[in-house]
Amino acid sequence: MSVIQSIRDRGNWIIIIMIAIALFAFILQDGVGKGGSMFSNTTTIGEVNGQKLEKATFDEKLAMQEKMYASQGAQRDQFLGSLWNQEVDRLLIEAECAKLGLQVTAKELSDILFSENSPLKQEFTDPATGLFKVEDAKKALAQIKKSKNAEQIKMINQVYIQPVLEQVLRTKYSVLLQKSAYIPKWMVEKQTADNNQIASASVVFVPYASIADSTVKVTDDDIANYVKAHASAYKKEEETRSIAYVTFSAVPSSADSAAVLNDVVAQKKDFTAATDNAGFLNRVGSDIAYYDGYFSKNRMQQTNKDTLVKIPTGTVYGPYVDGNAYVLAKMIGVKNLPDSAKVRHILIATSNPSSGQQIRPDSLAKNLIDSIKLAIAGGADFGALALKYSDDGGSKNNGGVLDYFPQGKMVGAFNDFSFEKPKGTKDVVKSEYGYHYTEVLDQKNFALAYKIAYLSKAIVASSETVTVASTAAAAFIANAKSQKEFEQSALKNKLQILNGVDIKKNDFTITGLGKSRETVRWLYDNKVGTISSEPTEIGDIYFVAMITSISEKGTMGVAEAKPLVEGLVRNELKAKQIIASKFKGSTLEDFVKSAGFPAQRVDSLSFASPFVPGLGAEPKVVGAAFNKSLIGKNTAAIEGTAGVFAVKPEGIGAASTMQDPTAISSALLQAVQSNIFRGFEAIKKSAKITDNRATFY
Repeated sequence: MSVIQSIRDRGNWIIIIMIAIALFAFILQDGVGKGGSMFSNTTTIGEVNGQKLEKATFDEKLAMQEKMYASQGAQRDQFLGSLWNQEVDRLLIEAECAKLGLQVTAKELSDILFSENSPLKQEFTDPATGLFKVEDAKKALAQIKKSKNAEQIKMINQVYIQPVLEQVLRTKYSVLLQKSAYIPKWMVEKQTADNNQIASASVVFVPYASIADSTVKVTDDDIANYVKAHASAYKKEEETRSIAYVTFSAVPSSADSAAVLNDVVAQKKDFTAATDNAGFLNRVGSDIAYYDGYFSKNRMQQTNKDTLVKIPTGTVYGPYVDGNAYVLAKMIGVKNLPDSAKVRHILIATSNPSSGQQIRPDSLAKNLIDSIKLAIAGGADFGALALKYSDDGGSKNNGGVLDYFPQGKMVGAFNDFSFEKPKGTKDVVKSEYGYHYTEVLDQKNFALAYKIAYLSKAIVASSETVTVASTAAAAFIANAKSQKEFEQSALKNKLQILNGVDIKKNDFTITGLGKSRETVRWLYDNKVGTISSEPTEIGDIYFVAMITSISEKGTMGVAEAKPLVEGLVRNELKAKQIIASKFKGSTLEDFVKSAGFPAQRVDSLSFASPFVPGLGAEPKVVGAAFNKSLIGKNTAAIEGTAGVFAVKPEGIGAASTMQDPTAISSALLQAVQSNIFRGFEAIKKSAKITDNRATFY
């Protein structure tokens, strides 16, 4: 649900227009780029080139994102990283734009607010035509002074306006860089000449795979030397740490499962006899909430719905297993209903169901809806009344019409009226939102629909199972006071030692364990060799951890780099063996004899592409084939990607399809322009950034 819609749920439409207008005034009057915080708290979450990120302001934005995505089940830790990156980028972009004199003027902002790309376009769009009603928005400016709700103005500014302003600045900055890109004439000419040539060559190829990996030993010194020689490719931007851990299962036992099953079976007779199904399920407890409505078969989510729709009315099926639960299903009723309906309504709201905040007294709402009902019966225009009185911002501008929606989407009473009343029915419906004067406009695709009540009990671990797991974990800790004892205790108890690697200071999850922020904090508060002082519970396991390594910021150490470079180093060692034993002599014929591999002819090699037909990406081979000074001669052994090569260029000629210099120039320019934001990454890399997030979260 949008922020604007959330605001609508708390008030009437006039207030919303006033808020939107006040927002315009707030921006246009105060100008662009004006900062500051309403909080006096000087605690900072970080700094970017000396510019502070205030924690209070950061938390405001964090809370805003939580509200925006609350309906999707998103949580705070999911936004921390992305919001931090957004704020760092914002400060860097603003600083660069300030140096260059780039800004967004009040006129530019006004143009944006009243353009087709306006962030508030939805508020002033004609639903019938889809056109943005610019004049309506401008006329609303007359009511600017009437709005005093600073909190709501700030919310809209943060969510809609400020991101647009930041994007405009970023666009200006990137366009400035893109326009500075230039491809010199000589480069185009050289690229054109190269791209319009093809080459042929004979090669001798000895693959690395011809030597078994097991015969080539890669030492730690080999890894260290390789990393040192390629240091820039193996640099870390921040410190990481690793742990070893053992787990103790608290998964429900067979006895736990049997206990839950017996409980469900014991309820079956009473569930069958119950006349108040909702009351019964509330009393005994069910993990599936009772829905007092009908669903067509194709709308049912249960995997065994083919069986469920055959249950006779009034009887109970089960228990059966659904996911991690035992379930009883009771058929309450079957009806022939449409699978979608189109209605129009006028909502007079009494409260906001999500916040519980009262909008108006029930008695006042009832009197107003009754008056609307009488007015429509007397010939008043439904659409005009909806526009004037309805609290449903999503439909009021469209005559109160809710276009075809599926069964079960709306709140219970409103849904039942829409699907169970005949087309053309008009009446007042009471829901948790308030009172709706509703008319059923159309219904389609009639089919059987089913009302089913579910008694569901999750299969959970008993206290005995949990106690056994936690006690075993505590006993392990008591016997593991050092790395040696940790390993010996794991071996004695037949526990597998698992590893969590590359854990960063601001991580909230550990691969293999899941969400465990407290463990990450513990990891960065202690030194190598430290073992958990008490078991940690995550889901259905307890685990005990030991800190195994700390990898400092900078060039990777051997242990960390090994998985990345071991194969490359092994190929280098193989190349030395191959060159020493299989490339004897000086001619291609000599190499064929000593290597035991025949010469291969490769044709139509393109300078623009590093691929050799049948051999893959081999840029060194392609480069050698285009070396005019080597035509008729051969190279020495070349260490390639897949093996060792010797190349004898045979000839260079014109390609059958010639590339146009203009197209090549355009492609080169586009390639440069597409890499513009790498320049921004360079700015970010060179910036002095202090990250204090781990102190607060």
